[in-house]
Amino acid sequence: MNRKLKIILLAFVALVCLFVAGIWYAIDSINPAQLTQLLSSSVKVATGRDLNITGPVRLTIIPTIGVQAENVSLSNASWATNAEMIRLKRVDIGIRLLPLLSKRVEISRINLSGLDAHLQSNAAGQGNWILAAPLVQGTSVNIASNTKPSNGDDSFVSIENINVTDARISYQEVAGSKKVFEVKRLSLLGSGDKTAIQLEMKHANFNLGVKGRITSIRQILHDWNVSPLKVALDLDLDLNGKSLSVQGAMNKKPNQLPIFDINLSSKSFDLTPLVAGSALAVSGGKLPTVPPTSKGQSRYFFNEDPLPFNLLPEANGKINLAITQLRMPNQAPIQNLQATLKFSGDQLDLQGVSFDLGGGHAQGSASLNHFHSAKPSLTISGFAKGFTLEQVITDAKSKISGGAIKLAFDLKSAGSSLHQLASQANGKVQLSVGQATLASSFLNKGGDFVITVLDAVNPLRKKSHQTVLECALAYLPINNGLVNVADSIGAETDRLDVILSGSVNLNNEVINLNIYPRERSGVTLGVDLAKLIKLQGTLQDPSVGIDSAEVVKSAISIGLGFLTGGASILAENAKSMTSKAQPCKTALHPWSDIYAGAN
Repeated sequence: MNRKLKIILLAFVALVCLFVAGIWYAIDSINPAQLTQLLSSSVKVATGRDLNITGPVRLTIIPTIGVQAENVSLSNASWATNAEMIRLKRVDIGIRLLPLLSKRVEISRINLSGLDAHLQSNAAGQGNWILAAPLVQGTSVNIASNTKPSNGDDSFVSIENINVTDARISYQEVAGSKKVFEVKRLSLLGSGDKTAIQLEMKHANFNLGVKGRITSIRQILHDWNVSPLKVALDLDLDLNGKSLSVQGAMNKKPNQLPIFDINLSSKSFDLTPLVAGSALAVSGGKLPTVPPTSKGQSRYFFNEDPLPFNLLPEANGKINLAITQLRMPNQAPIQNLQATLKFSGDQLDLQGVSFDLGGGHAQGSASLNHFHSAKPSLTISGFAKGFTLEQVITDAKSKISGGAIKLAFDLKSAGSSLHQLASQANGKVQLSVGQATLASSFLNKGGDFVITVLDAVNPLRKKSHQTVLECALAYLPINNGLVNVADSIGAETDRLDVILSGSVNLNNEVINLNIYPRERSGVTLGVDLAKLIKLQGTLQDPSVGIDSAEVVKSAISIGLGFLTGGASILAENAKSMTSKAQPCKTALHPWSDIYAGAN
């Protein structure tokens, strides 16, 4: 080797040794207490919160700048319940050295162990995780000037790897119960242009797992709303052992809505753990009983509270759903579920919905337009047949058998609450139920309105444990929230024939229905009591009254009956029963008038 080259190499090695020795000396001379104080004061200035570190603190510089600390806590917002928002057993952060020379912050790793976080929001909707230093009096912040994206790399912050283990995260709203999420492991590992994701989490009684790859999170953060970006998704979601594949792509151009095409598919998926888990979370681990409706909560049966349309994102794209078997709580599994959800700005279309249940089939569509406006418009239509009540409701306590169902509906409305949608509804609904045996416990689940109707029709039903239904049919035409019932609700049981006539005004929810029951055994002597029953009040507070006009009419018939030996009474009853014979057939309208192609 050339002697000159040897000298250069030796000099270079000596310089490296001196550099390493200098770094070692610098690190060794750093006082951990001073470093802790520096970190705490920096966090205080940046966030207004107190950072406390009671464990050891270590600093490394080669090959990356690293900070390791133990027993770390961050104070909470002044209005929050807990004194601390975050507590960590151990934190390890690494920052690459060379990119700092180019004014870029590249975080190579964030490792968090034993995280205990208490997240909370207040009445104003502010979250305690919003970390902002308090403003000095008389100063202001120009938000607009600070939010403009940069298309350069200056001061860009990227994170390559994140590992979280043994974490417990709780969240509580002002009027809600506390929800607790236990994260056994969360890892985001960058590798080239991809980020590998792995999540193992538990909430209430369900275990959630996510595994797969997406486009590099670093690239997403860097290019979002700055340059054209394509995000690829290839994930497997696992819920209590049942998997759902999430595949597709999303394209995002600067200052434009994202465009996506995502496919969700599964051979077998179960939503029961999610529903049961939500119930357990709300009740603190115990399944809650459904409390009786408080008539003071709302003036109306259909609530006036705004629907959460504001949570829907404005986007362009579609989500295709294909699930071979989908399990739901308290019903037979849904088979061959197909649907396409299309987003177009503030319009949402649910197209091509179809599924099988038992031996039946259902299809339909829905559209929600201007969902971020004060008065979104909703259109929904569908047709289903071949199901039975026994298949749809598998709750053993309900004790239902049979009950072939046929349903068609075509409705349009506008509004931001259930009450507004009901009061402005237009369209038609028709439902028929075939032969069935219904336990009284099931019928009583219908609420005050259903119970009042049943008791008015058949006061003796309380003495029976079940009702044998021959058929039931309801045809409900709706015009601007007014439901006109022209002998279009009928039922036939083993003991009674029943027809309802009148109206229900969904604007003020006032009920005006006449009930006509008739014993199946034939013509009976005496006053036709059917014409004396009237259902009145509101959907929220229904009651049974007397039809005064029919009382006078029946009284006249009684007087004439005494004079004619009862002939007029027999004639009056016979006329009533003849006009109300075969209630289901009387109420039935052509199915194709409601949903095209239905029969």
